[in-house]
Amino acid sequence: MSKASVDVPLKGGFSFDLCKRNEMLLKKGVHAPSFLKTGTTIVGLIFQDGVILGADTRATEGPIVADKNCEKIHYMAPNIYCCGAGTAADTEAVTDMVSSQLNLHRYHTGRESRVVTALSLLKSHLFSYQGYVQAALVLGGVDVTGPHLHTIYPHGSTDTLPFATMGSGSLAAMAVFESKYHEGLTKDEGINLVCEAICSGIFNDLGSGSNVDVCVITKGQTEYLRNHQLPNPRTYVNAKGYSFPKKTEVLSTKITPLRAMVEVIEGGDAMEE
Repeated sequence: MSKASVDVPLKGGFSFDLCKRNEMLLKKGVHAPSFLKTGTTIVGLIFQDGVILGADTRATEGPIVADKNCEKIHYMAPNIYCCGAGTAADTEAVTDMVSSQLNLHRYHTGRESRVVTALSLLKSHLFSYQGYVQAALVLGGVDVTGPHLHTIYPHGSTDTLPFATMGSGSLAAMAVFESKYHEGLTKDEGINLVCEAICSGIFNDLGSGSNVDVCVITKGQTEYLRNHQLPNPRTYVNAKGYSFPKKTEVLSTKITPLRAMVEVIEGGDAMEE
């Protein structure tokens, strides 16, 4: 007797069904669409009263500068902010998702969010996707236990450091931090050091550029300094401006009236009561 086939439920895990298809398309010369990457320099440090985060504002798409003044310091909670490097869509999506979860947690508990809570949510989400969510993050904040600064890698690993850098310009920024950082920095000293580190990434890394954003987080207060420094001003601006006198000409005009087509079918069986 033949055994009847039984439908077995699919097992959990990742699906790689389309990998062979993508490989075949790649061999035929069909390349995958490009995506926006921040190509970034992001930094953070702990000073005597809290945490200071910094980032450049250039977003790239391959060799093209797609956005000269994007925001890379993302809001997580009133006392927690996060810098993002990597794929722009991934950094924004993952920070927005965790920010909403922290907001619901505050409503449920009635307490201020802790930095370690945001850290756990971010790294567990990134680890579950095994690096396919390309978000490298610098998380900083001040809670009831004091100031905290963490780095989160795309695969979910984390570090807890007094100063940190990430992104394509991280080596240039780290050189500034390692030579000039010391404990007990004042607010002004910390802001100046963060700006110097970001400028080092801007001038030594092609993926970083434009302006410097700074976020200062202290107990009960957050100060977001948007475009705090403008190290790359436009050297020439045409005083006359740019004018485009010639407009697009209308070559021909054709109006097609639209009429509703209704087909009436007579006959058929009447409904029985």
